[in-house]
Amino acid sequence: MSNAVQGGLGSVVSLWRYPVKSMMGEELNAAEVTERGLLGDRAYALVDGSDGKAATAKNPRKWPHLFDFRATFVEQARAAAKVPTVRISLPDGTTVTSDQGDLNQILSKALNREVTLDTARRGAVNAEEYWPDMEGLDHRETVTNFTLPEETFFDCATVHLLTTATLDRLREL
Repeated sequence: MSNAVQGGLGSVVSLWRYPVKSMMGEELNAAEVTERGLLGDRAYALVDGSDGKAATAKNPRKWPHLFDFRATFVEQARAAAKVPTVRISLPDGTTVTSDQGDLNQILSKALNREVTLDTARRGAVNAEEYWPDMEGLDHRETVTNFTLPEETFFDCATVHLLTTATLDRLREL
């Protein structure tokens, strides 16, 4: 018998959810999977006050420090319930929550640009992607706009599965 039949197709080694788009997230023991991916994943995003676009790590020149922030839910996300309060750890170790009145001012200062923490709602939001100067890309050394699917902050797929073999190969490269 093949290994796939005897032992299944694989196993989950870790499960991560990212409450705020393009910030580091939280490792989970379990999660509810919905038609929109893991419940609570990318429930929030920072929106740029100057152009209304969602902040994304796909444009590191504009948002070079997003991965220095970490977001976790204060309580468990539940289906058909309001999006729970999110706790954000800033690069300097300061911790803030989405229910703080001065949250947007603190985040704006930390990112050196005016931002608002927002939840996904009706209507589509735009974002930007930087294309480096590399052969084979659709664009080179430019920034393009793209629209996130309505009522989400996902830009590509709602769930990403990475095998350990893929991660090992990327390390080799």
